[in-house]
Amino acid sequence: MVISKKTDITLRSYLARHGMRKGDLSKFVEDAVRWRVLDRTVAETKAANADVPPEEIEAAIAGAVQAVRSDRFPT
Repeated sequence: MVISKKTDITLRSYLARHGMRKGDLSKFVEDAVRWRVLDRTVAETKAANADVPPEEIEAAIAGAVQAVRSDRFPT
């Protein structure tokens, strides 16, 4: 992986200002990547469902939540 020198210095300075050590760099990058993947996944999902009526989405969510609840908490 190649990172610009400016980005490297900026990130290391940020970590130092917040009391993080050298070993925290990997954790920080891993967390940033997870957030970026989540952000892109949400954007792609929104784009794919842009033409779906909100009521249909809400009904699908309600159905999925009900199915999980009934599996986890049987009566």
